[in-house]
Amino acid sequence: MSLRGHRKENGVRNQDIEKQVPKDDGVDPRKKGTTRETILHNLNPDGKYLQMWNMMFVVSCTIAVSVDPLFFYLPVINEDNKCLALDDKLKITTICLRSVTDMMYVLNIILQFLCPVKLARTMIVKDAWLIAKTYLSSYFLMDILAILPIPQVLVPIIFSEMRGSKFLNKRKFLNAVVLFQYVPRVLRLYLSWWKLNSNDNNLARIVWVKAAFNFFLYILASHVLGAFWYLFSIERETACWHIACTKHIGCNPSSFKCQHSLGNHTFLNDYCSVEPPNTKLFDFGIFLDALQSGTVASKDFPRKFAYCFWWGLRNLSSLGQNLQTSTYIWENLFAVLISVFGLLLFLYFIGNLQTYMQLATQRSEEIIRSMKFKERDVDLWIHRNELPRDIKKEIMSNITHILEEKKDVDAEKPLPHLPRELRKKIKNHLCKPLLRKVPLLEKNEQLLQLICDHLKPVYYNEHSYIVREGEPLDAMLFITQGVVWNFITTGNGEGIVTSKAQCIEKGNFFGQELLDWGFMKGKETEKELVDGELKGSPVPNLSELPISTKTAKTHTKVEGFALMANDLRTIVSTRKTKAVSSIEAAWWHFHLEKKNEVSSKSA
Repeated sequence: MSLRGHRKENGVRNQDIEKQVPKDDGVDPRKKGTTRETILHNLNPDGKYLQMWNMMFVVSCTIAVSVDPLFFYLPVINEDNKCLALDDKLKITTICLRSVTDMMYVLNIILQFLCPVKLARTMIVKDAWLIAKTYLSSYFLMDILAILPIPQVLVPIIFSEMRGSKFLNKRKFLNAVVLFQYVPRVLRLYLSWWKLNSNDNNLARIVWVKAAFNFFLYILASHVLGAFWYLFSIERETACWHIACTKHIGCNPSSFKCQHSLGNHTFLNDYCSVEPPNTKLFDFGIFLDALQSGTVASKDFPRKFAYCFWWGLRNLSSLGQNLQTSTYIWENLFAVLISVFGLLLFLYFIGNLQTYMQLATQRSEEIIRSMKFKERDVDLWIHRNELPRDIKKEIMSNITHILEEKKDVDAEKPLPHLPRELRKKIKNHLCKPLLRKVPLLEKNEQLLQLICDHLKPVYYNEHSYIVREGEPLDAMLFITQGVVWNFITTGNGEGIVTSKAQCIEKGNFFGQELLDWGFMKGKETEKELVDGELKGSPVPNLSELPISTKTAKTHTKVEGFALMANDLRTIVSTRKTKAVSSIEAAWWHFHLEKKNEVSSKSA
């Protein structure tokens, strides 16, 4: 029996396929890598290259939003000279990191003009103008705002001039601009993460990614708030200097810049005192801790970063309840921002947790429902095959255990999922009655068991060809479920074609010619031993398989067991038992007598 088409590992055949599936991607090999079509193919929205880039871009965005707050640590207070300096080493490092992430943004903008756009589940836009139009109307403006070099330009400017109290208002405006640019960068990170996560169908992985993202938002918010706290602490101290300077004759505000530090500033120790603080003259509020700890005067970046990060995390987690603010309006707004951010992140976490619990409950119910359906289908399979109660109990116990381990089970074909010994029991129960219907096998229990052990389960879809007329017959099929049409088409040479069909149902078999090939060929080759020399092959030759004289096609789905030609060849060649030799002899004499009977009748 020639097994045509594709056969799965468990013997399932989907359909009869004549043509070979092309192994390439449909692109002419001579044009690969040289045309825009090939580029578009490689940048397919569901392709591996774009998925890898999306992952890299998410990582880049994560680094970018983590780098930006580092610019707020650039100014450093020199408490001895009462002047402001910049940490040049940190400035160079931060600008280099920011430039690298900006290059990733630029590359992503270029790709957005090249990559096909997936507008629906099955609709992919490849037209260059439509791709550009879609991007320009969506994320282009946000991406441009995200890559503007605002922090690396404005932060040094903010603290490079100390020209009096009027410049304090300009510094507030520049600080607002720096904060504003942070919004599109965080939003771009969220959208990139959402896009990457939306392509994932693994529910458990989605939940864990959401949990990780929620945790990252807490860490990021703590980092940002700590950096702003550091920056605003310096803002408040320099503001105090300017106010004191206006009340001190001969004070020059520009002298507060360390490069131009002139004059005696000892008067600031009284007016802007932090040890102890004089709240009647100037109240530093929530920024007093940064001044008293010496954080704003340190160039030890790891030390001041850790301290500011802890301040941000502590107050974000407590929703800012422990903050003792002054009456300064911007300080109060900053405290309100901390409280609101903490509340929003907490609600976001609770929402994700609730969603996870709902999804987990829903998935658990679906698993239980699926288990019941599969157990029901397996029970129907047992009932169709009329298996005894003890075997049914073993099957259901094993199937339930497999399903509880969340392993996939094909309920219509449960046999491959069962343990070996149980499969053998089921095979003996189903196949031995069929084998006993074969002439000369019904009385030879030893050979019958040997053949039964070599049978393999096979499954066919409806209207599938099992073997065609004129093809090698390489298997004998024993049908346990379903209906097979076995037919022959003949012509009389005058254009008239006639067909004869036979319906083979459950409990029958076909392909008995294979047994004739195995046993009779084995006996013929034994007779070719002359004077101790072997003139032929001692075993049946696969090159001499019988040719099918009929076509076998399934009418319904068919389940059964097949004795493959190679397995029969193994049984005959190994001579494991005397039963094989005796059955060969019996088979030979049976066909010889039949042949003589036909000859005598014709005479």
